[in-house]
Amino acid sequence: MKKKLSLLLALSFSAIMLLAGCGASSSGSKGSSEEKETLTVGLEAGYPPFNWTQMGDANGGVKIDGNAEYAGGYDVEIAKKIADGLGMELVVVKTEWDGLVPALVSGKIDAIFAGMSPTKERKQTIDFSNNYYTSNFVMIVKKGGSYEGATSIQDFSGAKITGQLNTSHYGVIDQIKDVKKQPASDNFPAMRVALESGVIDGYVSERPEGISATSANDKFAMVEFTDGFEADEEETAVAAGLKKGSELTDKINDILADISEEERQSIMDAAIKNQPAAK
Repeated sequence: MKKKLSLLLALSFSAIMLLAGCGASSSGSKGSSEEKETLTVGLEAGYPPFNWTQMGDANGGVKIDGNAEYAGGYDVEIAKKIADGLGMELVVVKTEWDGLVPALVSGKIDAIFAGMSPTKERKQTIDFSNNYYTSNFVMIVKKGGSYEGATSIQDFSGAKITGQLNTSHYGVIDQIKDVKKQPASDNFPAMRVALESGVIDGYVSERPEGISATSANDKFAMVEFTDGFEADEEETAVAAGLKKGSELTDKINDILADISEEERQSIMDAAIKNQPAAK
């Protein structure tokens, strides 16, 4: 009898512990489901006013993942609106330009918000959202130099010109006859240094970066052409890069549709004004 009673008590105790364990597991699962999903975006944080690196959260800067620094700029502000619209927490990953597409394809990031143009070549590897900015090509030169008064791209014949590696900025340089095309640069800070030191005569950029460069350094001037570079809209537009077949694409497009052109320009104007001073 005692053995039967002991066995009954042991079985009852085991059942109680099993139920308690199930209850704890269910509670934990519920807790994790309530955690906010993250939208992890990649950018180089070195292309003002689209994106830059700063030391604090001034003007809406977002902490860079695994870094003491923060990211700010037009791309960051648009990414914040997208994350809010999706009900997600924005996570920013600082990535070299050439590493952005591989990071997206490998799943390290969910999207690219980096002033990236949706070119035909890139569309072979990744998808893009609708455009969230459209600009035009300009040339950044030294103020007071022989190229400041240029009106045609052919005025740069014989000049030492460069652009960023793997961008349409660098590709269009070939439209200048007899240009001394220099090796492509990894980033815009490097091109600004090269221009100020006289290593190059100019670099190709887009108008927002040109305004940013000349605002940050009074030794620079921006040349806007009456006879400029020939380029498809896709080469001067900016869109979010996404994995092929991503379920985020349509959702992001819906959110972008609610951001008016006036609001986009206001965000860009603020980004130009708030960019960190050149160092």
